[in-house]
Amino acid sequence: MRANFIFSEVWIGLRRNLTMTIAVIVTVAVGMALLGIGLMINSQVSSMTSYWSDKVELSVYLCKENSPFEPCTDKKGISEEQKTALEAVIKGMPQVEEVIFEDSATAYKNFLDNQSNNVFASFLKVEDMPESFRVKLGDPDQSAAVTEELTGQAGVSNIVNQRQLLDSYFGFMDKLQWMALSVAFAMVFAATLLIGNTVRLSAFNRRRETGIMRLVGASNVYIQLPFVLEGVIAGLIGGVLAAVMLITSKLLIFDSIQNFIPEALGWNTVAGIISGTMAVGVIICILASFITLRRYLRV
Repeated sequence: MRANFIFSEVWIGLRRNLTMTIAVIVTVAVGMALLGIGLMINSQVSSMTSYWSDKVELSVYLCKENSPFEPCTDKKGISEEQKTALEAVIKGMPQVEEVIFEDSATAYKNFLDNQSNNVFASFLKVEDMPESFRVKLGDPDQSAAVTEELTGQAGVSNIVNQRQLLDSYFGFMDKLQWMALSVAFAMVFAATLLIGNTVRLSAFNRRRETGIMRLVGASNVYIQLPFVLEGVIAGLIGGVLAAVMLITSKLLIFDSIQNFIPEALGWNTVAGIISGTMAVGVIICILASFITLRRYLRV
């Protein structure tokens, strides 16, 4: 009998405040969807950062005959003695984990392998490609220090730090991530306020029933339960709508760029984010309902 009464009260509350309930559902759905997208972007950036961190290298290019780079002033190219001495210097640095020498033939082959259109092959020859040392670091954050130490070494024409090339990309992704999370938190805050106002309005409309329940000795929890359940139902529906939006985002956005990124966002990660956002939406609804009732109804 008590359960029937509580569910009837919940139905009455939802029916009386249908417009506000729909507003809560939409706000929760949008807020949780934005929060989920922010978490998906965060997961994607983290996996890509981890993937590329192990592959960041320094390319130390060597002077060749008639090299246009300023450090190669003599235009004669690096000698075998300078090459051996430079390799010893690089291998002796504590930050260096591995050193691979790449001659002109290997550089030319790698260049062609990385080109979808080999039109450049008609203009370039093997002897046009510079020799280089591919330096892998134990800690990619030390790339700037290693670059500074190798700059100016005899026989070095220029140094390409792959970390600098990736930092601008990941900097943009970090800004996108924080922007999405900021908008999501703003929507979550708006949803919390809207849920609280909805509960207050529902409680005010049913103040006579609440007063009668007090007179017959109903406990505070029993009086609050219908209002809290209304918030839970709105949160669950909003969470389901948010889940649909997140699945759609995975299919239309993240899957469409997986050919351009090394680590695609997995469905296990998406499922975890969906579960988390649904739980957050329901918890927000419960807390907002409970706190609003205690503060404004004094039951």
